[in-house]
Amino acid sequence: MRGFTYFWVIHFKAVKRKFATNLLLLLALNLLVKPFWIFGIDRTVQNVVGAGEYGLFYSLFNFSLLLNIVLDLGFTNFNNREISRHSQLLSKYFSNIVAVKTILAFAYCIFCLITALVMGYDGRHIFLLSFLVLNQFLSSFILYFRSNLSGLQLFKTDSFLSILDRLLMIIICSVLLWGNISNFHFSIEWFIYAQTISYLLTFTFSFLLVLSKATYFRIRFNKAFLISIFKKSYPYALLVLLMTLYSRIDSVMLERLLVNGNIESGIYAQAFRIVDAVNMIPFLFAGLLLPMFSKMIKNQESTQPLVGFAFSLLFIPALAISVTCIIYRAELMELLYHEHATESSMLLGILMVSFLLISINYILGTLLTANGSLKELNYIAFTGVAISLALNLLLIPYYQSKGAAIANLVTQLAVSVLQTLLVFKTFHFKVNKKNYSSYLLFISIAFVFTLLSKWVFSVWLIGFFVSLILVVAFSFIFRIIRIRELITLLIRD
Repeated sequence: MRGFTYFWVIHFKAVKRKFATNLLLLLALNLLVKPFWIFGIDRTVQNVVGAGEYGLFYSLFNFSLLLNIVLDLGFTNFNNREISRHSQLLSKYFSNIVAVKTILAFAYCIFCLITALVMGYDGRHIFLLSFLVLNQFLSSFILYFRSNLSGLQLFKTDSFLSILDRLLMIIICSVLLWGNISNFHFSIEWFIYAQTISYLLTFTFSFLLVLSKATYFRIRFNKAFLISIFKKSYPYALLVLLMTLYSRIDSVMLERLLVNGNIESGIYAQAFRIVDAVNMIPFLFAGLLLPMFSKMIKNQESTQPLVGFAFSLLFIPALAISVTCIIYRAELMELLYHEHATESSMLLGILMVSFLLISINYILGTLLTANGSLKELNYIAFTGVAISLALNLLLIPYYQSKGAAIANLVTQLAVSVLQTLLVFKTFHFKVNKKNYSSYLLFISIAFVFTLLSKWVFSVWLIGFFVSLILVVAFSFIFRIIRIRELITLLIRD
């Protein structure tokens, strides 16, 4: 029995080390590229073209996201889970899924354009949407190709692919924005064209990578096989659709429900841009955790230690960023934008609380997905959609973009509570009251010291970064993260 216990201690240490080292690489690469993309390129584009033009793009982009589940039907998440468990199926799945995704692309295109016409979009809307539809098609395939690589546990390769499209966009947009091209006027159209070129190059490279790992590749349409996969994957498709609806419907409703909808959508985009920027952290966690959770559940290993470890690592940066952005929200918006800074700063305070809940949902939702608890997750997501639609319809006409932010917060809170209850019921996790007390005290102190830093430092940027450092430092003092354990994991014995 002693030997068995020792084996599992060593085994879990290896699992944690694998998670921590790959997460470190993934975060490092993304922190080098994506913040510059969001705050250097995306923000500059909005300042150059104006809130109204960018608001139009943002609304159409989210509209294309709402329907992009037709492109995938849950194949990507299903494929990630299956390849991580049965890597020998790569060639068979690859040949068949590429065929069906190509057919789905045409269905998605037709569905999007018909829906847009029914909703009253005009000629320019349709023109821009056509390119955004193409971009979603390419992005969907890239995510599918990456699911094969992460399912094969090739996390380093997947990490580099995760930044390639943004890196290419940075290069192209930098030339267009700051290249001093004579007789050239930057418009939102050029921003969309740059995305198309970047996605196309990344699509080609990622396809060749997966092709090199497959023993064979023959595009085929095996009806019986695809029906079998669809029966297994449609719950994933429904889940992604519902989650996208309650996460992204707000900007579309702002643009459609209000007379000045483009501008309100642009104001909302200004605040949500920071949420999008920091949202890459829990998203990267989830991408690493899904195949690891799947393998552990298959091997009947306890997932609570890894859940606790991942939660601790994610909660600290999430809280540090949320608290500092809430306290310094006005200063941040004034620094980043040329117009509507006051309105968007109010939204940022609400949306950063949503971000904390989103971070929790990523870990819990990933665990439940790996377990195959799709029916329960879909019920929760449907509840989120119902709450989001009801609150947006009720609040947007009266409170405009602020109403959309409140609806987002309430929806994420409801989803978080329901997922937490489901995880404890499904996995029979043990509650550690001492840990909860430490977390509550840690959160309170983080807010107090961030407020004090704003009062002490006359230069707000200094106070902002000091606050971030203090919150992380307190995480070690309260032993939320054990620094010795973290160093041990990153350095092989």
